[in-house]
Amino acid sequence: MHAIEKILAKNSGRTELHAGEIVVAKVDFAEINDLYLQTIYSFYEMGGEKVWDSERAAFVFDHYAPAPDMKSAENHGKMREFAKKNHLRFHFDTNCGVCHQVMPEAGVIYPGMIVVATDSHTTTHGAFGAMGTGCGATDMATILMTGELWFRVPEIIEIRLEGETPKGVYPKDVILHVLGKLKADGAVYKAIDFTGSYVEQLGVSGRMVICNMAVEMGAKTAYMQPNQAVLDYVASRAIRSYEVQQTDPDFVYEEQYVFDVSDLEPQLACPHSVDQVAPLSDVVQEKEVRLDQGYIGSCTGGRVEDLAVAAKILDGKHIPEYTRLIVVPASAEVMQTCMEKGYIQSLMRAGATITTPGCGACLGAHEGILAPGETCITTTNRNFPGRMGAVDAQIYLASPATVAASILNGRITDPRNYLL
Repeated sequence: MHAIEKILAKNSGRTELHAGEIVVAKVDFAEINDLYLQTIYSFYEMGGEKVWDSERAAFVFDHYAPAPDMKSAENHGKMREFAKKNHLRFHFDTNCGVCHQVMPEAGVIYPGMIVVATDSHTTTHGAFGAMGTGCGATDMATILMTGELWFRVPEIIEIRLEGETPKGVYPKDVILHVLGKLKADGAVYKAIDFTGSYVEQLGVSGRMVICNMAVEMGAKTAYMQPNQAVLDYVASRAIRSYEVQQTDPDFVYEEQYVFDVSDLEPQLACPHSVDQVAPLSDVVQEKEVRLDQGYIGSCTGGRVEDLAVAAKILDGKHIPEYTRLIVVPASAEVMQTCMEKGYIQSLMRAGATITTPGCGACLGAHEGILAPGETCITTTNRNFPGRMGAVDAQIYLASPATVAASILNGRITDPRNYLL
């Protein structure tokens, strides 16, 4: 069996299972973000009285943090009351950050677990050797009542990433390149196992970026076999004992793809689709793309490493007049670390606006949304029409380095000249 199948088997009391089977499995941790007040309504409508385990569920206020309007403030209030009533050990309020960042920081994510959240990018936690997947309000209410959920065991695709990326090419470039080749429907309801020499040497942050965007290919979940960097991170934070699952040597993947990243250059996902990917050089040769805003943040691009490379490029410089750079740290811990290292100060001197840790403008709610006709380059994970504000705004997805170099010049720019 594959490690993902072993995780599902362990949590469903089975010794063996395979793709296509339906199982009811125990959920190790459940998370509800502030888009999903309906979870509470469904919980009570279905006869729920109390959360099955106050140690294994949490609310995270990240999409509307702090509350930008009366409706979201009211939703937060109702969620707080539910959390207090059920004595939840973990509650991440508007001062904490993005769910996919704050949960690992709090030690509730570890290898061999099942984590389900009301957020499609829960595939991120495959970076830790966990099975992470998203669900809707009704399914989440079922989990809160019973601690269990049904799963269809997914077929598993191997995406093998080999080689070492050149200077100026980052995990965001790698996953955008893969997306451009396999497209947005390349792994619908399947699991993606990222393997290969590139993955084996990748740090925690880079692994999270790649697993995060697996869902943009339609994947139900993602997985990476934990390396030493992951094991060290988890060992320093995990609140429970855990077991790392191993894929059997004779396991046969449904599909296999191999990518050599050694000659890769910076990539862009162009409007209006995540899989509309092209090498940056092709885009700039075709036309000059003038920018109104750069955006560095979200569960894909707001970690310490991301702000560090942006600060390196922008240190001692200033963005052009009438442009904006919005920087949204992924968590309060990230923000504190970046302040201690001076990254926040460098970015502010360069003209950046620093906002509350959270999702910010990634979903078009607040803190940097786009006006009609504007163009933005961003480290976020989606560029659909209206995703960050106006429906006719143009959104380019890129690495933090590319965003920083581009907004510095007021047009899409190759970052490699700034990293000599």
